[in-house]
Amino acid sequence: MDVIVAFFSGVSSLGVSVVMPIVLTILGVLFGAGFGKSLKAGLTVGIGFIGLNLVINQLMGTDLAAGVTAMVERFGLELSVLDVGWPAASAIAMGSIVGTIIIPLGLLVNIVMLLTNTTQTADVDIWNYWHFAFTGALVAIVTNNVAFGIAAAIINEVIVLIIGDVTAPMVEESLGLPGVSIPHGFAGAYAPIAAVVNWIIDKIPGLNKIDINVRTMQKKFGVFGEPVLLGSIIGLLIGLLAGYGFLPSTAADGTTVPSVLSMAVYMGAVMVLIPKMAALLMEGLMPVSDAASAFIQKRFQNRGKIYIGLDSAVGTGHPLTMALILVPVSIFLAFILPGNKVVPLADLACIPYMLVLVTPIVHENGFRGLITGVIVLAVGFYIATDLSPLITSAAANVNFDMGGAAAISSICDGANPLTWVITRAASFLGPIGLVVTGVIAVALAIWNRQRILKEAAEMHAAEKSAESNE
Repeated sequence: MDVIVAFFSGVSSLGVSVVMPIVLTILGVLFGAGFGKSLKAGLTVGIGFIGLNLVINQLMGTDLAAGVTAMVERFGLELSVLDVGWPAASAIAMGSIVGTIIIPLGLLVNIVMLLTNTTQTADVDIWNYWHFAFTGALVAIVTNNVAFGIAAAIINEVIVLIIGDVTAPMVEESLGLPGVSIPHGFAGAYAPIAAVVNWIIDKIPGLNKIDINVRTMQKKFGVFGEPVLLGSIIGLLIGLLAGYGFLPSTAADGTTVPSVLSMAVYMGAVMVLIPKMAALLMEGLMPVSDAASAFIQKRFQNRGKIYIGLDSAVGTGHPLTMALILVPVSIFLAFILPGNKVVPLADLACIPYMLVLVTPIVHENGFRGLITGVIVLAVGFYIATDLSPLITSAAANVNFDMGGAAAISSICDGANPLTWVITRAASFLGPIGLVVTGVIAVALAIWNRQRILKEAAEMHAAEKSAESNE
């Protein structure tokens, strides 16, 4: 076991841009796509992730976060919990005891669920297993029991895989990602909220008739509806609210303060580059996805479709997902929400990821997507505030450098509703809480198995009917 853990920990430490080419090359060969074709596909996906990380971490995570910090200081916001961002959260998760075994454990759980027809998703995005480890690390703290933490991580994974299965057909249709599901611990947690909000809006006369098609809206506004101009306008507003000038300047500590115009160009670049990087990811993925679909259809006639589970980054190219209006909205909410203690900084770049599964659930309706976005942000701030003491303790347990901050949290995964439910169930009810959430996970798995077998029967019947008609 120590050798296995060391191996997967070493692979994971390479980062997603290296891990994904390795995993996809192996999968492509196993599915019969050929080594050369699989290697090219894997490298293309890895390059796509590098491009996304450069855009998100530098332009949004650094330049935009600096502007937000300036706004917080300028308006005197008293927010005591620092948003340290997902890289810090993942480091905390993977540095925990649960994190050291989560990759081999997560793969084992996924394989068992595939063999028992309780999931349709082959989750090759092993780096993002850290989301499950994050939940497990928090539960291990509140229960003072590592075994309970491991159980919590498994419960989290099972539920997220099922969410990935259920939303996969909508992902295919709305986001244009055939053969792909998104079993992402962060994006998936907001799918149930989106479904509830969408259902409620359906029941409200008047509101249920509002349908803002973001793509159509862009066309109506002409050049001013183009992503590059929308992003630039938002960047300009952030720069103005931050008190930046129209020329770069030098701060008292010697650092360079960007100009308002720089912020405008940065945000315009984000709106243009993220969809292009997402398209590059899909270009690389398609050969492996097609080979996997052909392999499954040929060898597994008694089950439904199999999806390749990927990072939610592959869905960030949709105009609604890139609704960067939620970035200034999140800052406004942080200021006005009573009881919120979190200042959104490093994870402002993660806000588009919150909408990746919301977008297909609301059928690309911009009005419903933005309403849902505001709701999940508000809920997320309260969750991040509530979990802050546990996240701070988890950071201390792995000797994480908090940069002098007294309390830390994150939007991803500190604001994750699924993480909160599992953690607080264990906190308030102890082992009983884990039993309850575990029973819910098992019930969902049984329901999912019935759905999968029904889908398989319908597919088989349709194929027989087509053959008889020929």
